[in-house]
Amino acid sequence: MTAPDRDPAPRAEGAAALLQGELSIAGRLDARFFALLEALDATGSLHKAARASGYSYKGAWLVLDTASNLCPVPLVETSTGGRGGGGSRLTPAGQALLAAWRTLHQRHQAFLHEQVAWMNDQPGLAALFRRLSMKTSARNQFAGTIRSVEAGPATTQATVAIAGGVEITAALTTASATRLRLAVGQEAIALVKASEVVLATDLAGWRLSSRNQLEGTVSRVAKGATTSLVGLALPGGAQVTASITNDAAEALSLEVGQPATALFKAYAVMLAVRD
Repeated sequence: MTAPDRDPAPRAEGAAALLQGELSIAGRLDARFFALLEALDATGSLHKAARASGYSYKGAWLVLDTASNLCPVPLVETSTGGRGGGGSRLTPAGQALLAAWRTLHQRHQAFLHEQVAWMNDQPGLAALFRRLSMKTSARNQFAGTIRSVEAGPATTQATVAIAGGVEITAALTTASATRLRLAVGQEAIALVKASEVVLATDLAGWRLSSRNQLEGTVSRVAKGATTSLVGLALPGGAQVTASITNDAAEALSLEVGQPATALFKAYAVMLAVRD
């Protein structure tokens, strides 16, 4: 029988690993504990088993003692001296517990796979979860649909329509656009770092070169030691966050409910599309 997955949060198979679940017995015997039993069964050495499963030697003894104290019979037996130099091994009760975990782990994985298959049959739900599963450092992530693609010799501009009729334009190299196979109607996510967003409360009749100028209402101002995070609510419910200096926030006299415009260059927008 194969060894159990030693990841404490086993993942179901799938391109986006949409569903995760942690299996444990009695709320305390988890994948790491059974990795210790597995390694102990394989090596006959608690020192080696502890290193293999990420425990200190003392920590391994403590967790085994705690589990054994809660069981009617010991899970591990040790021997000292002799030709083999002593060691540790699982008792029949320990072997039975490890076998039960292996069976439960296989059933748990089968359950996760079944749920992922069901999710994949719900196109809207699966698409939402795939968007949520992407992890990046960009604070601003806008899901939408590519409305237009204008390819040039060196640069391509792609416009993404998001909720509320708001549009975000990205400028990228034509080589990158070709690699992404950008096309009108394609689902995409526009990513913008908060530090790339400039806020304006009064343009005083001036026109700016920034390709993206999103009008909204200040929804929050979170002041830190040196910088402030300012949220701007856009039509349709989307939020854009700007990271600006505290001095800039004070100069703009930012308050919740105040109209403002978020400005950022098209080159500051990164696009993500599904494979």
